[in-house]
Amino acid sequence: MDWINNLLFGHSAAHTVFVLGAVIVLGVLIGRIGVKGISFGIGGVLFSGLLFGHFKMGINGEVLEFVREFGIILFVYSIGMQAGPAFLASFRRQGLMLNGIAAGIVFTGVLTAVIILWVTGLPAAVVAGIMSGAVTNTPGLGAAQQAVQDVCAKNPELWQMPGLGYAMSYPFGVIGVIFTILLCRRLFKVNVEEEAEKFRQEQAQASMAPSEFSIIVSNPRAAGKTIEKIMSLAEGDFVIPQINRNGKALVAKPDTLLELGDIISVICRRETFENLVMLCGDMTEFDVKSSPGGLLSETVVATRKEVFRKTIGELDLTGHFGVSITKMNRGGVELLPRPSIRLQFGDELSIIGDEEGIKKASGELGDSVKDLEHPNILPIFLGIIIGVVVGIIPIPVPGLSVPVKLGIAGGPLLVAVILSAVRQIGPLNWHLHQSANLILREIGITLFLACVGLKSGESFMATLRDGDGIYWMCLGMIITFVPVFTAAFAARFIFRMNFLSICGLISGSVTNPPALSFSVKMAESDAPAITYAAVYSLAMLLRITAAQLLIIIFS
Repeated sequence: MDWINNLLFGHSAAHTVFVLGAVIVLGVLIGRIGVKGISFGIGGVLFSGLLFGHFKMGINGEVLEFVREFGIILFVYSIGMQAGPAFLASFRRQGLMLNGIAAGIVFTGVLTAVIILWVTGLPAAVVAGIMSGAVTNTPGLGAAQQAVQDVCAKNPELWQMPGLGYAMSYPFGVIGVIFTILLCRRLFKVNVEEEAEKFRQEQAQASMAPSEFSIIVSNPRAAGKTIEKIMSLAEGDFVIPQINRNGKALVAKPDTLLELGDIISVICRRETFENLVMLCGDMTEFDVKSSPGGLLSETVVATRKEVFRKTIGELDLTGHFGVSITKMNRGGVELLPRPSIRLQFGDELSIIGDEEGIKKASGELGDSVKDLEHPNILPIFLGIIIGVVVGIIPIPVPGLSVPVKLGIAGGPLLVAVILSAVRQIGPLNWHLHQSANLILREIGITLFLACVGLKSGESFMATLRDGDGIYWMCLGMIITFVPVFTAAFAARFIFRMNFLSICGLISGSVTNPPALSFSVKMAESDAPAITYAAVYSLAMLLRITAAQLLIIIFS
């Protein structure tokens, strides 16, 4: 039975794959165990790794380090590709304020950790791990571990300290934010249903995304003018995709003449709509899309290389195929389909027209599910390479003996955010389909947490039983609760923020997906997810940097 012993405790490739696979499988099962809707989620892999590590079922140290670092790179790169567009778009509205509050939460957490470090005299490596676990920030742990190895190269006994501190504070980090949300809901006397309705109204009034309106042509000066002429006279950006004339829907073409009584569908922002009403007639609640006339609506994705970098005006889908573009979505951000916008791979276009026209337009744009879902490996690894290079570039900071680095967690994240916004450079298309993104993200985080657990498990139980494990847990609770509750109170009573936005804000600031999931279910609304996405990327970068600075300054 030597083969069983070698499989469980040997150092072969089979042993490595078996242990990692077993840790992840057991961890995922642990993460699914929920109590009143609260579970550890993917964090269960960490505890599974601790269990295997405790029973000496680890893997080769060098292999473990490689898998751990590669896992965190995959995770942060996919996060950056997903959250990047929403992060950049958020600054167009109240993103600056939201990210300012998020930065304040990070700063308060770091300040709390520094005070704990001064009062307790604990090593910076331990406090950095406790701080990262208290906010469930896995990339921050990765940055702290890398910084410890750089700064404390002659003290290898400190290398596993961040992982131990992280493991001790992680459990309350998961449930602590949820507990704070429930506490704030009770203390602030919040009616969740009312907050959801207020949020919808606020979004409708303040949204920069285009909306669809209807105008009845009652101004004689507008009658007899072409759509093209109306577009040249009115101020602001808008499109007129279709018209209801005598109860029948028509595709609006540039040379279409308006008649009194026509009801035109307009895609624009509210201020532009008000200008159009003054020019054309009166607003109406009539839904032009519901008009009979044989017009169909379909969402088509741009996947054909020949249309990339062409403008919507140059494609002239209306002139060639008799269809109009009503909406455009790029990377989760809704855009007004102006004639000057250049198409990029993965752009989603909502078009209307007859069946034949839509079929021809779809062929022109590509609309290939195969091309869309096929992962483009070259840009993925090129982006990772660029991110790693950016991450290891030393950044001198006055007053610090050791330069700061974004590290292998911060570099790929920053590069991914930028590339996800650029989307295409020459022939290179940086678009990453959502399914591929999720696979990379989940594989990356599970590999990383499995390795952290295996490494820390060797001394976890001893620390918990004979050492300061319970003490570290209590310190982690302080780092979790103080910044989050302080920010929630300030956001509610100073900035007068919607409670659902506050839930997303604090969940994103502590990079806590379980808290976001709980908030969305509690509100039965996507409101928390919007502010979560707006602050997530900046919070992630700040926490990665903060974990390093704590090690560099206080070690």
